[in-house]
Amino acid sequence: MRVIAGQYRSRPLRSLRGLDLRPTADRLRETLFNVLTAGNPSALEGTVWLDLYAGTGAVGIEALSRGAKTVYFVESAASAAELVQQNLQSLKVASGFTILKQDVSRALRDLAVKPVRADFVFLDPPYRLEGEYEKTLQALSESALLNPNALVIAEHHKKFDPGKEFAELRRYRKLEQGDAALSFYKTGDTLHQ
Repeated sequence: MRVIAGQYRSRPLRSLRGLDLRPTADRLRETLFNVLTAGNPSALEGTVWLDLYAGTGAVGIEALSRGAKTVYFVESAASAAELVQQNLQSLKVASGFTILKQDVSRALRDLAVKPVRADFVFLDPPYRLEGEYEKTLQALSESALLNPNALVIAEHHKKFDPGKEFAELRRYRKLEQGDAALSFYKTGDTLHQ
């Protein structure tokens, strides 16, 4: 596993065996970021990210590598949160991130009070926890955490549908690669912009 592009390009990232950890594959991460930057390599400059169920932190670290201003890594498993910290230290990333060692529901409530406003939210719960998708997408749709043009991306098993619509948050694109899929959501008001 490695950083795909940007400041930390080709640098390795660690994972842990035996945990309920399924890092986003390099190829899928590359596809995700190709979609997000689509011909504009500086599209992520200065953006704010939430990396929910962060695991190794690979997606948030990729965002930092490509110019994100701030990434909030949310991970409830202490060993995985420590792994995110180790991966950031190995790249000598000293600022621009916060690691929240807590449940995603609680983190979303705490962040909304700060007030944090995200441009991108990536969520990738363990595939077996299917209920987490609906719970998290619904919470995001009802919170003040999303900037008006924010994008929410859910990684999930391709045979599982996390849902098409959560209040104003609507899926507008789905990409499949191998056994995994990415569902892209925006608020209804920004879908046609």
